[in-house]
This record gives sequence, C-alpha cells and structure tokens, in this order.
Amino acid sequence: MNGLPAEIPNRPLFKASEVCEVANVQPYVLRSWEQEFPDLGHDRPGGGSRLYRRDDLMRVLRIRQLVFDEGLTLAGARRRILEETGELDGDGELPIATGASDTGVPHTRELCARLAQVRTGLRSVLELLDRSRPAGTLTSQPAHPSGRQNGRKGRTSPKKRIAKRRALARRRTSR
Repeated sequence: MNGLPAEIPNRPLFKASEVCEVANVQPYVLRSWEQEFPDLGHDRPGGGSRLYRRDDLMRVLRIRQLVFDEGLTLAGARRRILEETGELDGDGELPIATGASDTGVPHTRELCARLAQVRTGLRSVLELLDRSRPAGTLTSQPAHPSGRQNGRKGRTSPKKRIAKRRALARRRTSR
C-alpha cells in the first residue's frame, strides 16, 4: 500500500489519531468512513473518544487501498469488502447495516424484519384511510401545471403581474 508505514504497532486498541497516522488519512476522512461502515470503531464506555481494534485498523487500511489506490467510492469499497468476507446478500443487495450485537448495531436480517413490519403497518393504515374517505374526493391538492407545488393555486408571480401591467400601459399610451 502506498505511503503506509511498514509496521503496525502490536497493540489491541488504537485511538482515532493513531489510526489516522497509521493509515495516513485525515480525521474527517476516518469519520466519513464510519458513516458508511457503522461497525468501524467502538465508543468508550465512559463516553470518551472512539477506540479501534486491530481488525478495525486493518479494515481502515483496506478501505484506504480500495478508495485511494483503486479509485472506488465508499459504497463500492463497502460492496467489495462484503464480497470478500462473504457477507453480501444472495441477491447482490448491500445490507442496510452490518455489525455484531456487541456494537449495538442490529444485524441486517433483524433490521429488514423490522422494516417489513413497519411497511405492513403503514399499508394497513393507508387501507383504513382509503376506506374512510368518501369516493371521488382527492387526498391532496393537484400539482401546479409547471410541476411546482407552491400553494398559490396558479396565480402569477408579482414580477409577472407588474410586467403585464407595464406592457398594457405602454400599449395604451402608444395608441
């Protein structure tokens, strides 16, 4: 890997600044990677800064290689890592979140099951609302012809009205 130190300190835990130094990335880059990889790093029990295990550091180094050396996006790097570890779903879809229960992040299957329950509940509420609405009534106002919904019900803008008035006044005076 380009620009990386030849040796990683032999310790079980690392601070964020140490991970940044070893991986040769800025702290904001590491924080943005944590958004795409939620199970990267662990919060301290006392509420202090995040700690990274040795395997987290190795993942950061792999992400760095995929993003900087191979030119992948974070989503592409995530997909590649999931392919390499065999965690990619059978249909090729990326999991919504990954991680073990010790990180507090729910497993993908649990999260998908919760989303399915929410979706079912929302559909049943929609069906109830459809049944309670009298036939022929609209649920919302129609969209503006230009595709905008500005709540002005098709009125022209003040600038256009002023321009029209001036044009009419000019026509009257030119006669």
